[in-house]
Amino acid sequence: MTAPRVHPAAVVDPSAKLADDVVVGAFTWVGPGVELGPGVVVGNHVSLRGATRVGARTQIHPFASIGGDPQDKKYAGEPTRLEIGADCRIHESVTIHRGTPQGGGTTRIGDDVMLMNGAHVAHDCQIGPHAIIASFTGLAGHVEIGAWAVLGAYTGVHQFARVGESCMTAANAKLSKDAPPFAMVAVDHARVVGLNTIGLQRRGFSEAAMRDLKHAFHLLFASKLLLETAIERVREEAGATPEVARLLAFLASSQRGVCR
Repeated sequence: MTAPRVHPAAVVDPSAKLADDVVVGAFTWVGPGVELGPGVVVGNHVSLRGATRVGARTQIHPFASIGGDPQDKKYAGEPTRLEIGADCRIHESVTIHRGTPQGGGTTRIGDDVMLMNGAHVAHDCQIGPHAIIASFTGLAGHVEIGAWAVLGAYTGVHQFARVGESCMTAANAKLSKDAPPFAMVAVDHARVVGLNTIGLQRRGFSEAAMRDLKHAFHLLFASKLLLETAIERVREEAGATPEVARLLAFLASSQRGVCR
């Protein structure tokens, strides 16, 4: 049986749980309640705090601060958690905070998520698998990011806003409303500028699905129809397509309104 490779200059609390093949770099702090799964590699000068669980083979780069207290004045020291999936890449100076009791208690990051340098994930965020969060993007509290979403550098997402699956935001996009699935979203006051064609092709979407999504996007975001009227047209003309049905379900569940 092997033992974790912990640099002599690192500090690991005795109550932390490290798989046998974990690597911990110099000047890193692994606090009480932290769990590191098989194959996790933690670079130098990293802080891991609180009830934080990191999935297998995830890599954490220098100066990341993971599992800190939520930046919420209502937080009063209650026990909350951070769950990070397998095969994630968390780059330099990323900050991720635990949840709050008001938000369900847990911040979650799915499998195969990449967080580029300087990104911030606030309390109670829920990030789906395969998402890419580019440099200096900021997610406020309670934000939801769908699977396969790509957020360009310096994107800002307002608290409680959602980004749908396979949505791509341009650099500097500012989202105060929900960004729909499969969309490309751009500009300071973010609006839909088209279908994320390249992203959907990379996921292997069929030609039929792409055709129906393009038709749905034309009705919803390029026509001059009222949103309610456009949704009914889409439901009648393309609603049987599973991808379109997911798009409509996302729109129907929006609490903040949707970028158009």
